[in-house]
Amino acid sequence: MELKLKRPLAFFDLETTGVNIAVDRIVELSILKISPDGKEEVLTMRVNPEMPIPAESSVFHGVYDEDVKDLVPFKERAIEIKNFIGDADLAGYNSNKFDVPMLMEEFLRAGVDFSLEGRAFVDVQNIFHQMEQRTLKAAYKFYCGASLENAHTAEADVRATYEVLKAQLSKYEDAIFEDKHGNVTTPVINDVEALHTFTNLSNPVDFAGRLVYDEDGDPCINFGKHKGRKVTDVFDAEPSYYAWMQQGDFPRYTKKVLEKLWNAHRNKKKDQQQNSRMDINKARPNREQTPAKPITNDMLKQLQGKFGK
Repeated sequence: MELKLKRPLAFFDLETTGVNIAVDRIVELSILKISPDGKEEVLTMRVNPEMPIPAESSVFHGVYDEDVKDLVPFKERAIEIKNFIGDADLAGYNSNKFDVPMLMEEFLRAGVDFSLEGRAFVDVQNIFHQMEQRTLKAAYKFYCGASLENAHTAEADVRATYEVLKAQLSKYEDAIFEDKHGNVTTPVINDVEALHTFTNLSNPVDFAGRLVYDEDGDPCINFGKHKGRKVTDVFDAEPSYYAWMQQGDFPRYTKKVLEKLWNAHRNKKKDQQQNSRMDINKARPNREQTPAKPITNDMLKQLQGKFGK
């Protein structure tokens, strides 16, 4: 089954030095962009992470220090990557929790403004885990009936993800799904916006999952002592928490989103205070409505008699 697209959909996969979004770096990236007319474009590259690649990571993805030591860092190819993606929606395998925030971290580190606003995000792993609960290799075997060769190389994984999604759309075309609230739907349909809704399980604000939307659509803290509280309530109750997060070991994109929420909240409070002062001024009597009487000789005599002068 071919994808029905309203605009390009970019499948992408990253190989990195590790899994700490705030610290680790990209070493390999592959993007497979599918256009509404079915045209396929691929951008695959390795970059110098500007830090040693741990041995356990190299064993996993096959990229070693000597493979990237003479390559340019991500920041020197960031504009090329941004332009290649363009306004495409994003898709991947475990991409909402890892690849999207990791990519955003690198863009921010490079000083490149790459906006996520207005895009749909399709996490193929979430379709798989909710419907079958397997790994990518097992997913490829299960849905495509073949063994995945060269697993954990970026381009092999990203192509496998693309093939798995197409097979999922065929397999679950009329499949019924019941969520934890008892709502019954047929969610796996050939529509990127619908897949975006189905695969964004935690409804994150920042993709790293530190901030999530609640049932009312308000951003909430999703960790620590304030978990479950609205961000604006935390700003009011403990303003220093914002400074602590900005100075802490959190992903740059989390900090960027938090700063936007903080500024919006402060501006709203200022507007409320200004409107309150205006209401108070309107309620005060206008003392200038009665013009002052001119001073006369009789008035001066009365004042002299009163003060003895």
